[in-house]
Amino acid sequence: MEKTDRVVIYGLGKFAQVAMHYLKCDSPYEVVAFTVDKDYLESDAEFGLPVVPFEDIEKTYPPDQYRMLVAIGYSDNNRLRAKKYDAAKAKGYKLITYVNSRTAIWGEVEIGDNCFIFENQTIQPFTRIGSDVVLWSGNHVGHHSTIGDHCFISSHVVISGGASIGPYSFLGVNSCIRDGIHIAEGSVIGMGAVVVKDTAEGGVYIGTAAKRYVKESKGA
Repeated sequence: MEKTDRVVIYGLGKFAQVAMHYLKCDSPYEVVAFTVDKDYLESDAEFGLPVVPFEDIEKTYPPDQYRMLVAIGYSDNNRLRAKKYDAAKAKGYKLITYVNSRTAIWGEVEIGDNCFIFENQTIQPFTRIGSDVVLWSGNHVGHHSTIGDHCFISSHVVISGGASIGPYSFLGVNSCIRDGIHIAEGSVIGMGAVVVKDTAEGGVYIGTAAKRYVKESKGA
């Protein structure tokens, strides 16, 4: 694929390394460097590319010539990524959004900036995905649903139609959100949890194992 835009990735963790690989193989973006804050700079090169202090990044990679992707996980309920997202925009950088070519997006879908959407998603019509959202692989985002800014949706999550996911929320692997449910800001939904009621802001929710239903027998 022809590369048309040059990108600096903020971050040096596993997510940043994975993001570099996906952008290399499946996007028009050429990753040219990494950046982190000076306090976390241990080397001037990583993954075969230069690493530049974020404080000085615009001197080497000016925002009128380069774009940026903030590739940080869900540390501090996604607030660290959100903080660096704001800092990058304050420096004048346009933040890219990546959507994997093997994701199915149907009809009217709105997606913000600095989103990273992995493969094998089903994103149905009339959904809205905010800015700075990570959708790891294999999720279902139902029609008329909303995902707020700065969320992290891990793999094989089902967000049913008309549900809303508040900002800074984390949805664990194989969790399931019933249709029409509101996940409040900063909620943490544990692995395999099934949410059938609205959540409270900042709440942590752990799933309940399924129970066998035994039909009562009627007397003669």
